[in-house]
Amino acid sequence: MKGKILGDILLVREDQDDLQEYLKIPGVNKIVKLGHINGPHRKPEVKLLWGEGTETIHKENRCLYKMDVSQVMWAKGNTAERIRLTKLVGEDETVVDLFAGIGYFSIPIAVHARPTKVYAVEINHVSYHYLKENIKLNRVTDIVEPTLGNCRDVAPQNVADRVLMGYIGNTHEYLDVAINALRASGVIHYHEAVPEKLMFTRPVRRIQSAALDREVEIINQRIIKKYAPGVYHVVIDAKIG
Repeated sequence: MKGKILGDILLVREDQDDLQEYLKIPGVNKIVKLGHINGPHRKPEVKLLWGEGTETIHKENRCLYKMDVSQVMWAKGNTAERIRLTKLVGEDETVVDLFAGIGYFSIPIAVHARPTKVYAVEINHVSYHYLKENIKLNRVTDIVEPTLGNCRDVAPQNVADRVLMGYIGNTHEYLDVAINALRASGVIHYHEAVPEKLMFTRPVRRIQSAALDREVEIINQRIIKKYAPGVYHVVIDAKIG
């Protein structure tokens, strides 16, 4: 099968002349062609090939994600990272998610790790709508506090034991926001799309530069997935003291 399933939607990359083989897939009620992801609001290009509507509820790792695939993106390649973070966060922690989207990281952390608080910040009005829906769907209203706006303007300061920076684009421009969100010390999970030759050097340099005179300890560096030819999506776990 060429494509991926989100809830009851099959996402394909090309127009299909014959949809008959796809219509036999159990649980699939809609088929959508997925194009490029555009702009800072990460809006996908889509075309409905069969069925009605582009909204669905997807289940992953015992978490529910309601979304409209014509309005927001879903990165299946980040599944392992979503699971990994649930094993790192402690029950007594406060987490700030600077680019929360529909709750990609905030929801599984709240469901599985049950931290004290997750501050989930999102700039896209549509994603923010689904973030609030997913907080309710997963019954974590007592843990996740959503905030609409640019994280530079609305992110809390001096509260976090851990800061998530799960967006790749101009993410490095917000490292100062992440560091200001931390308490006296804490961990930043910084994501970046990096040319292979700079894979574990440029992100670290950027973190060290943003930290100014604060101590930086690199705890972990890992590849999330190949992003483009010669470019990799990586995440750096950095403890800032």
